[in-house]
Amino acid sequence: MSEQSSSSSIAKAHQQAETIAIQQASPAPKSGWTGDIATSGVIKIDVVLQQLCRAFNTSPFFHHLNMKMILEGQDIKCIVDMDSSLIGNVAFQILHGGVAATLLDSIGGIVAMGELYKRADKDHIADTVKKVTRLATVDMRIDYIAPGRGKQFIGSAEVLRMGRKGCTTRMNMHNDEGKLIATGIASYAY
Repeated sequence: MSEQSSSSSIAKAHQQAETIAIQQASPAPKSGWTGDIATSGVIKIDVVLQQLCRAFNTSPFFHHLNMKMILEGQDIKCIVDMDSSLIGNVAFQILHGGVAATLLDSIGGIVAMGELYKRADKDHIADTVKKVTRLATVDMRIDYIAPGRGKQFIGSAEVLRMGRKGCTTRMNMHNDEGKLIATGIASYAY
């Protein structure tokens, strides 16, 4: 139920953004969860990225994993604070690989969404909102480079390729000391 409610919350936010995009013909700018979209169709990307982070941060699953999305300039980062409930290998007290996989998949997806908005053509904002709403992981490969030791884990991602129906991202997870823990490549469809 909580996963459905989170998906429902994100879908509702995207629908609000689409409504705003459709209302572009009105003389005054409209405000919504994806930011102010003026009649010229210009998107305030910093507002959109902040709202994407807020939407992801409402996920009960993210709260369970101590995970949050933050914005640094125009780069979204994913942060997981280590907790005893996230330990996968009790003998060595290291982060569970599933937490690392979730972090990598999540940062790859949100960065892909942000990139869709960054590249949005002013005449096709409603189409971009639909793509972001439909974005889903198709394939993901993870390489675990080092044991997941640290007080905090930071995920970052970059878009390698952006196509009409999907994209590919490369993701990295470092610990709070800057050591690379895991890396991944994922494909997303929209």
